[in-house]
Amino acid sequence: MKGFWEARELGKAFWTPQGLTFVVRHFSLCFEPGEFVCLVGHSGCGKSTVLSILAGLQAPTEGGIYRRGVPVRRADRTRAMVFQSPSLFPWMTAEQNVALALEGTHPELSGKERREKARFYLGKVGLEEVAGKRIGELSMGMRQRVNVARAFAMEPELLLLDEPFGMLDSITRSELQEVLLEHWGQSACAGLMVTHDIEEAVYLADRIVVMTDGPEATVGKIFRNPSPRPKDRRQLGEDPVLLALRQEIFELLEGSAGSLRSVSGAEGAQWIFRSSGRPLVKRKWSQRVETTVK
Repeated sequence: MKGFWEARELGKAFWTPQGLTFVVRHFSLCFEPGEFVCLVGHSGCGKSTVLSILAGLQAPTEGGIYRRGVPVRRADRTRAMVFQSPSLFPWMTAEQNVALALEGTHPELSGKERREKARFYLGKVGLEEVAGKRIGELSMGMRQRVNVARAFAMEPELLLLDEPFGMLDSITRSELQEVLLEHWGQSACAGLMVTHDIEEAVYLADRIVVMTDGPEATVGKIFRNPSPRPKDRRQLGEDPVLLALRQEIFELLEGSAGSLRSVSGAEGAQWIFRSSGRPLVKRKWSQRVETTVK
């Protein structure tokens, strides 16, 4: 069965003094409508590179992106991306920033309709009352809300988020997590979010994908979240199943969970893990394992 959106055997290489080096290789992942996936891994393993390729901002060296089985080779209106730092025009108002994006994604709308749509989505993130203020007048948290509202307003099939809440205080972060969950409860959009916060991943995601370290980073292990959305935030500290899931992911990233199978080509992927005070160790496997913590 073809996936709604699919990354097949993605690879991205760059020239270095040592020659052509693959940062990411043999990365494969499918997304279904309404599914929210979190991507975690050590810093520098290639998570943002994967997002950039999925968004069409970079071309893969190997493999490709497929939409319902058809290859997609450039950025288009079916995808939107939210960056960690709000990429907004400071001389425009919040409403104008959102409406401007709609000129490209919804050219059939009139100017009035774009403004109305912009206000609707700003209202969803709690900013309807400041829609007329310039970006320079807004706090960092408000700017990121505008950034999120703009992505929602574009109504993409695949929404990509690169640590969107990483620069925010804990209260604003929690509020925007709730906004995201509420939107996903009403949307058929698929989503992939990069995060370094395991608790955030467990709270938001239907599946959590752990990447191996590079070079040639790939899918290491996939955890299916046994607790459906929406969750009560108190579950994170009380539910033994979620606590076990969080602990297993943490131990895996720390390199203390033992061997790990992953996905790759004919020779098998490499899982590279760290042991305290020891050099990096490489292991090769040939089978993908998808785990549900019970």
